[in-house]
Amino acid sequence: MNILIDDIDYPDQVEVNGERYEIRTNFRSSILFELMMQDNSLSSREKVKKGLTLYYPVIPDDLNAAIDVALWFYRCGREETVIQKRMAARRGRSPAYSFEYDAGLIYAAFFLAYKIDLQDIRYMHWWKFRFLFYSLPKDCEFVRVMEYRSIDINDKMPKEQKDFYKKMKRLYALPLSKDEDDRQTAIQNALLNGGNVEGIL
Repeated sequence: MNILIDDIDYPDQVEVNGERYEIRTNFRSSILFELMMQDNSLSSREKVKKGLTLYYPVIPDDLNAAIDVALWFYRCGREETVIQKRMAARRGRSPAYSFEYDAGLIYAAFFLAYKIDLQDIRYMHWWKFRFLFYSLPKDCEFVRVMEYRSIDINDKMPKEQKDFYKKMKRLYALPLSKDEDDRQTAIQNALLNGGNVEGIL
């Protein structure tokens, strides 16, 4: 699928084991899906159940296939390559954005870049939203904030540059999840009390 040369109708149905199923395509459903997947208070089983309910008005019988297809839809019709899986596993970094925490910045970015008011718009297909989201111009405050969060500070940078990016990372850091906050607090307490942190890490 190439949006530039193919006559694309954004899908409103998906195929699971040869049968067609309606799927919820509005961008808000997929934003909720992403937020739900990042929610560490939910078990894997709860995430599967909620994710299937978010996407399918009628959930297919083959849950594993339904999950695979839902993830394919979430990735905008792209298969996850081996390289992408390795990169995701290696990253282990904090995310560059949060649909919850950065909602205002994302709203402003869409309005300034595309004159799209995400508050007023009733419907936009997830794939269209995602293509626009990934193409927001660099002069948007939201894009600058993502760059600050994700930049790799290294020893080759001048000290002033390193100090600046460290300050920006602290200033624009996303709040930690409760689980991660508890883990970091436990590490700090163990270090202060001369304890062992291996079990915590």
